[in-house]
Amino acid sequence: MAKRYFGTDGIRGRVGEAPITPDFVLKLGWACGRVFSRGWQGKATVLIGKDTRVSGYMFESALEAGLVAAGVDVKLLGPMPTPAIALMTRNQNAAAGIVISASHNPFFDNGIKFFCDQGSKLTDEIELAIEAMIDEKMTTVESAALGKATRIVDAAGRYIEYCKATFPEGRSLRGLKLVIDCAHGATYHIAPQVFTELGAQVEVIGAAPDGFNINDGVGSTAIELLQAQVVEKKADVGIAFDGDGDRVLMVDAQGALVDGDELLYVLAMHRVATGRSDPGVVGTQMSNMGLELALAEQGLQLQRAKVGDRYVKELMYANGWRLGGESSGHIICSDVATTGDGIVAALQVLSAVVASGKSLSELRSGMKSLPQIMINVPTPPSGWGDHTDTPVGAVCREVEAVLEGRGRLLLRPSGTEPVVRIMVEGEDESEIKGLAERVADVIRSSA
Repeated sequence: MAKRYFGTDGIRGRVGEAPITPDFVLKLGWACGRVFSRGWQGKATVLIGKDTRVSGYMFESALEAGLVAAGVDVKLLGPMPTPAIALMTRNQNAAAGIVISASHNPFFDNGIKFFCDQGSKLTDEIELAIEAMIDEKMTTVESAALGKATRIVDAAGRYIEYCKATFPEGRSLRGLKLVIDCAHGATYHIAPQVFTELGAQVEVIGAAPDGFNINDGVGSTAIELLQAQVVEKKADVGIAFDGDGDRVLMVDAQGALVDGDELLYVLAMHRVATGRSDPGVVGTQMSNMGLELALAEQGLQLQRAKVGDRYVKELMYANGWRLGGESSGHIICSDVATTGDGIVAALQVLSAVVASGKSLSELRSGMKSLPQIMINVPTPPSGWGDHTDTPVGAVCREVEAVLEGRGRLLLRPSGTEPVVRIMVEGEDESEIKGLAERVADVIRSSA
């Protein structure tokens, strides 16, 4: 059954436009309360965290009211990274955790993400159950059964200690100079303390949120400022988080970007070197072919999941593997975290730097990424369905014939934006750029 509201990662859109409106989020909170209470012993508790965008106040209140009306207790965490809510959901024995965030999107967007009681993303079945409950008439439990709302005042401190505990005991970051970009987002009061308390010399940018500047020229989607700062400050490593802290990209001492695929390679090689490697790593359809080739040289597999960290984790679990992630910087180390965690992933990479005595540039040198061209085209008004017997399908077959054995073409509708993403990968950058534009022109003309 097709979902009407849930996308790749929760529900997301422009604030004030359906479904990201106060009345819908109120009903969503109530529907979640009803669904998460099913089979729960006693009164269920749901945690709510958020990033730093100004609309978070409004949606926090709406969710709280809906959950309380459904008879669910609420614990408010305030601005916290998304993976912190996953952790606290487990630690607080809560029925679910909710994050108000649009991740890497601008401040005028927002969204609602969910974790189950085990700190993992919701299954399709639970998402469909919530959507079905939204269609029901909203009712309020008797006053004696209403939920209560309280605030966890030490949530930040708890998460900081957890992050530090994922770094190998007996090691420190002393001697490393880091530049950290918090994207004016949810890591602004967390990440600087974590890396400083582990001994690093830390320079911080993007840590002055005002409700409107989240992801604005900073963070993992605007890496140029960090690259310049790493070179200017003569730092060893730059670390860029996105608005809600569940993804990370890094910059080496020369100012070169180290993306999610290369971070996975560094982590996989460190695990090989320390005898902790699994037979393979999970990536996505977007993972660079260079990662696949580099892993194969070390006898490791790359298996590709659908785009979305929940699908990465599902395939990791099915294979019994502990490492997976996306090019965008969602890195899951399931032996230390249940979901993508930017701070924890960065610490795992820095652990490899410290243990090896090598620079990040040296550690990533064994992987050679193939050029990739990505073009976003607005989704046609008719939607995006089977295009096999259309001009789009015809041009795709032509491009695939050109690339056969030397690259890949991937088309997919975004789960977070109204666009179709075109990715072409191959050996010759000018060639694949022309091929990508060719496909994009056909999609545009078919609108």
